Amino acid sequence: MTDFAELCAATNFSFLRAASHPEEMILGAKQLGFAGIGVGDRNSLAGVVRAHEAAKEHKVPLLVGARLVFCDGTPDIFVYPKDRPAYARLTRLLTVGNRRAPKGECELYIEDFLQFAEGQQVIVAPVLEAGAAPDARLRETLDLIHEGCGAVWLAARFVLDGEDRRRLRLLKNLAEQTGARLIATTEPLHHVPERRALLDVLTCVREKTTLDDAGRLLAANA
Repeated sequence: MTDFAELCAATNFSFLRAASHPEEMILGAKQLGFAGIGVGDRNSLAGVVRAHEAAKEHKVPLLVGARLVFCDGTPDIFVYPKDRPAYARLTRLLTVGNRRAPKGECELYIEDFLQFAEGQQVIVAPVLEAGAAPDARLRETLDLIHEGCGAVWLAARFVLDGEDRRRLRLLKNLAEQTGARLIATTEPLHHVPERRALLDVLTCVREKTTLDDAGRLLAANA
């Protein structure tokens, strides 16, 4: 077993954005010898029961949470409750967002999260495009969550696009400046490389395009 735990995984309950079932992601973590896995789907806890059952069966330590996607330009965050009261607060937060939006959507703002932040463990997951640097909004988000939760982690995502060393250096500097803790992730969207083809099709459905025209919208690697 490796000491590595993947804490920013998604399942097919992140609609049209991931290509494996929760139980498959758990099995993949076991087969790879991970120390554990955290499943956080987009503004949803819908897949956690299936993930929990698979984690018990395969004896894989599991963090149950959600990936919160905001409408105000705030970077996405993975939220993992420390205890049952914190889990209840997370479900109430998601209810707030669901009631604001049309069915199947969720409208959340960082101020909403801060009202329910007690007891949450938070990983901020920025997207840094090639050549880009962390912006003021990312720094502000780290400061707000550090103040509201007492601790915050910053996801260092490995994209394998030739920019990982530069990106990691920038994130390391930002973590040192804000008191955040770096955490390594690949933000996996499927449990085996063969699912990459399905992920590309799902991406085309979501973006209303074709495989021939999708270009850089498709996954860069499997």
